[in-house]
Amino acid sequence: MSLRARMGIASGIAVAIAVIAVAFSAYAGTRSQLQGQLDNRLMNLAQPILIRAGVLSPPGPVQGRPQQTGGPGTFGGGSGGPDGAGGGFGVGNDCDGGLGLDISRGGGFGGPQGYVQLVRRGGSICLASGETTAIPVGSDVMALANTGSGHFTTDAHVGSTHLRVLVYGVGSRGALMVALPRTDVDNALSRQLLLLVVIAAAGIALAALLGILVARTALAPIARFTRQTEVIAANPERLEHERLDVEGDDELARLARTFNSTLDALERSVQSQRNLVADASHELRTPIASLRANLQLLRDEELLSGEDRAALRADMIDELDELTGLVGDVVELARGSKPSGEMGDVRFDEIVAQAVERTRRRAPQLHVQAEIEPTLVRGEGDRIARAVANLLDNASKWSPPGGTVEVALHDGTLTVRDHGPGFHEEDLPFVFDRFHRAKDARSKPGSGLGLAIVRQAAEAHGGFVEARNAPGGGALMRIGFGPRLALDDQTPESAINVS
Repeated sequence: MSLRARMGIASGIAVAIAVIAVAFSAYAGTRSQLQGQLDNRLMNLAQPILIRAGVLSPPGPVQGRPQQTGGPGTFGGGSGGPDGAGGGFGVGNDCDGGLGLDISRGGGFGGPQGYVQLVRRGGSICLASGETTAIPVGSDVMALANTGSGHFTTDAHVGSTHLRVLVYGVGSRGALMVALPRTDVDNALSRQLLLLVVIAAAGIALAALLGILVARTALAPIARFTRQTEVIAANPERLEHERLDVEGDDELARLARTFNSTLDALERSVQSQRNLVADASHELRTPIASLRANLQLLRDEELLSGEDRAALRADMIDELDELTGLVGDVVELARGSKPSGEMGDVRFDEIVAQAVERTRRRAPQLHVQAEIEPTLVRGEGDRIARAVANLLDNASKWSPPGGTVEVALHDGTLTVRDHGPGFHEEDLPFVFDRFHRAKDARSKPGSGLGLAIVRQAAEAHGGFVEARNAPGGGALMRIGFGPRLALDDQTPESAINVS
């Protein structure tokens, strides 16, 4: 299922739930209001009877009004019904006239004027004159009739007629039941329910349609981004020219800008790799061409003197060493600035000390002064050692015969200073670039990758490297490989002076 369809369905479901909730609330509110009105009508019908029975107090003093003790439609055995027949009550026993209740009929059971009956203790039912049908009496009505106190409303069915019934306790007389038909209320609720169902269905359909339209509109920029990224993926050579269109400042615009930044980084990486391959190929041509020439000369070695053959072989060995070193440097740079091995605790001071001893052996004409502080860092020992060795080799290469190389390791930072010519100001920004060689360095051995490897190793460890001209002449380089770690208690903290 597409994202557009999922968004449309989700928005449609959300709106459907809201519409159903509103419809249910409207129906429940209308039902409560209509039922409340019906309950008020029941109470208004029962109030005069309850006042005469002494259950409710009259709203105000009434003077000169004789109390009715019989008459048409009454409980009490008076003159009975309208035809003067004896006052029968249809159902029940002992419905005497001492009750003082005058209950008027409402023109037949379920009529709009209401219907009343008396439920006496013990379960007998007294009906008004001429009535023969009783409202069903449940256990809750019997319980209230036996206690004679309290009231509640309930629903009842008599045949096909749905009634709303008020049951009110009248003391020792039992319980009075007053009923009104719910026909009007039920009809109104049925009409409203039908209307709400139609409105809800139409609202849900409209919500689904609008959800699809909203999803299509909202996802239009993403569809455009997708098409553009597919074009870039299908044509990598267009990476330098293709970018996503950015409009506005919303989340999609931020996504487009972030993707463009990713493409920029990818372009820089690809260009960097291309430059590395191109530069490495250029640098490899010289030793390979020299080796080819020497090999061609060796085909006619019988024409060469012994000294020439020896010099030729020595030159080939030097060219192979240079080629091997160049290949190793290129492989090292190809590792990138990310750690390629497992990081561990590394004794930085021991690596520096070993590099100092190695420099002394290779350049006995130099004086290497070292002040090394015990230092523990976290990183890759081989990369750190390679970077330190390259710094010392660079200092050795530029130091004059009999010169001094100063090495210091303090607070996790290694400083290497030589007393050579230093850097030209125009070369300082490019010291750590790959294959960059100053004009004075082109006559010296090397590929121009050593300091690039130093910078890459420092960046792989979250450290830094910097180069500048030292006061008084010479080059000064500083490098760090991340934060310094705490040493064990057994490790001496004093600095080591290596003269």
